[in-house]
Amino acid sequence: MMWMKLIVLSALALSAHAVPIFPADNGEDYMDFAEKYLKHFYNLTSTENPTVRSRHGGVMDKVKEMQKFFGLKVSGVLDSDTLEVMKKPRCGVPDVEQYTIYPGGLKWPTNSLTYRIENYTPDMSNSDVNKAIEKAFQVWSKVTPLKFTRLTRGTADIRISFGARDHGDFYPFDGPEGILAHAFAPAAGIGGDTHFDEDETFSAGSAGYNLFLVAAHEFGHALGLSHSQDPGALMYPIYSYTDTSNYALPRDDVRGIQSLYGPNPVTDPDPNTPPTTPNACDPNLVLDAITSLRGETMYFKDRFFWRQIPQNRQVEQYSISYFWPELPRNMDAAYESQHSDRVFLFKGAEYWALFGYDVDQGFPQSIYNLGFPKNVKRIDAALHNENTGKTFFFVGNQYYSYDDSTQKMDKGFPRSIEGDFPGIGGKVDAAIEIRGNFNCLITTTHNMHPLS
Repeated sequence: MMWMKLIVLSALALSAHAVPIFPADNGEDYMDFAEKYLKHFYNLTSTENPTVRSRHGGVMDKVKEMQKFFGLKVSGVLDSDTLEVMKKPRCGVPDVEQYTIYPGGLKWPTNSLTYRIENYTPDMSNSDVNKAIEKAFQVWSKVTPLKFTRLTRGTADIRISFGARDHGDFYPFDGPEGILAHAFAPAAGIGGDTHFDEDETFSAGSAGYNLFLVAAHEFGHALGLSHSQDPGALMYPIYSYTDTSNYALPRDDVRGIQSLYGPNPVTDPDPNTPPTTPNACDPNLVLDAITSLRGETMYFKDRFFWRQIPQNRQVEQYSISYFWPELPRNMDAAYESQHSDRVFLFKGAEYWALFGYDVDQGFPQSIYNLGFPKNVKRIDAALHNENTGKTFFFVGNQYYSYDDSTQKMDKGFPRSIEGDFPGIGGKVDAAIEIRGNFNCLITTTHNMHPLS
């Protein structure tokens, strides 16, 4: 994690932190909520008339297990970040570490499977449900020898239904939000059956919950996969919307399903390259953007970002859509203005503003509103100086200076990067101010440059 270590050694000014969520007046409410969550997803067991010490000790151990799975700070304390993850809409199947298969390597004994949609949700037309389910099965058939045939009558291997609360399988749903669906591992009878919570709102797009994405995840369980610890994997337990138009199964899921059924015998059946989750320890990693946000530091790469929380050396990785479904992936640049309490994110000829973790209304806006000439199609990096109110925008081998007070580009720009920043040659990928005195860190391909 060389680039991460360099940033730590640069003494980034970090101030905010996650706070415990046990205020004296309602701490027990949080404990009850956490216990229900941990019993369902992490096999927390109860004892008769447990003492307060033993109860909290058992919860603490399971909280640590959950925090480790999601890449959070492993403290055993129900802090705000842990509770935030617990509240996220997700799959109803319990969690395990890494991508895994079910104990005993449960799988179907045949590669030719049938499925039947036993009822439909009123949220979507029947034809849109049929398309979403068929596309979800194709995600898995493209990378394996598996073939799926839809039945309209009779008994199928995988039965699909929508139901609310107690829906007949002894695993009741919990109402809106929370658990979205669940599926059973391969076996005779109920094995493979997949149930969707009718109290949720499903759609073919980004509204509510995308049925294709939820179904594709659950069919992974129906075929023998358990949950993955990779936040970029389809089998990651928490729902996160992503563009489904040219969806390709992530590499982690491909490895998992092929460990059970092998690869598709057809040569290159899927033209889309399976996406991989970037690794912070990759020595060749080149960041897309870096910014601070109210004391935190965020590092963007592809459809992910790492979040470094103050007073915690551990870095958490999330998909961008986990927090901001409306934002694009592959950010070009980012910076924070503490004066306006905003973070600005750039992609192509557009930019967005964040107030905390909320996207401001009225965005995206055009970068040309900031004064860029029309020949600028994208920004490579941005660097803001709170002392002067100036923001440097790096474009190719030049940079522009924007004045926050006048909301105009400074005269005499663009200027040469190499001429004004000795040692920086070529394109700048990401930049951030550190220590509050314009000591900064600029990253170019495979290189990091501390400047004063």
